[in-house]
Amino acid sequence: MVNLRGLPLSDSEGSAKTEITGCVFNIERFAIRDGPGIRTTVFLKGCPLRCLWCSNPESMKPFPQLFYFERLCARCYRCVEACPNKATTVSPEGAIEIDRSLCKNCGECVEVCPNKAREMSGKLMTVEEVLEEVKKDTLFYQNSGGGVTASGGEPTHQPEFLWHLFRRCQESAIHTCLDTCGFVQTEVLQRVLEHTNLVLYDIKHMDPVRHRELIGVDNRLILENARMVAAQGKPMIIRLPLIPGHNDSEQDIKALAEFMTELGLKRIDLLPYHSLGKEKYARLGLEYELSDLKPHESEEVGVIKTFLESYGLEVGVG
Repeated sequence: MVNLRGLPLSDSEGSAKTEITGCVFNIERFAIRDGPGIRTTVFLKGCPLRCLWCSNPESMKPFPQLFYFERLCARCYRCVEACPNKATTVSPEGAIEIDRSLCKNCGECVEVCPNKAREMSGKLMTVEEVLEEVKKDTLFYQNSGGGVTASGGEPTHQPEFLWHLFRRCQESAIHTCLDTCGFVQTEVLQRVLEHTNLVLYDIKHMDPVRHRELIGVDNRLILENARMVAAQGKPMIIRLPLIPGHNDSEQDIKALAEFMTELGLKRIDLLPYHSLGKEKYARLGLEYELSDLKPHESEEVGVIKTFLESYGLEVGVG
């Protein structure tokens, strides 16, 4: 029996849990920035936010998507012949064009591409398949105080899969860490927290109007859920993606520091902006809106770090 969001209402599923699948777009081993110790980070597809600076645009949709690497394309046009939906065509100049409104992400073109100019981002995996990958580095977790981190996208966008994965990890004595934006129904988040040891909680802006402009949604639910997690006493680290000219003013930083003080939180990690994901937008046929944005200088990040430390906060820089 499940509720409306697909989360189990009892713990009696038995062997059925091996059939639960999630859409995973990456499993990164030896991750050291996604929680304590050496970790394996499982990246799940699907996200309710649309952050202008998102470095993983392939994580937004909850299903596998076609990546096209134009620089690798040999223009053999096998993909044109293979496409059952006529989404891939040839321009008058001979270039490959993809109509994303027609593309069904079936992967037929990927199979015939000789130069690996096409690949599918994301694949369906069972809980047990992911657990098998995660358990390969159990010894490293034990020696370093590490474990598994679920990230994305927004991992709570696949709540049933996440709940079972974390449960199975804890059954195997593996530390679990949830990297979340907090924009999820409170009861769903509470259920996931049952098998979560640590929460990495993104807060991108404290002002609700500015948050909607930058992220696409109001931040009310995000802040309410942060209060809920803190009230439960669940270990939580705030993460701030530091975006030049968007959420880095003294007023912005002060509002976040005061919110953390209100909740009794002590640790914040600054994640300075970078444009390393820019090429991914082109691979998906998307436009990157912040293409001209320059990252902070290290000195600027240092000033923000010092300001936060004046509130008694422990500040890390990712």
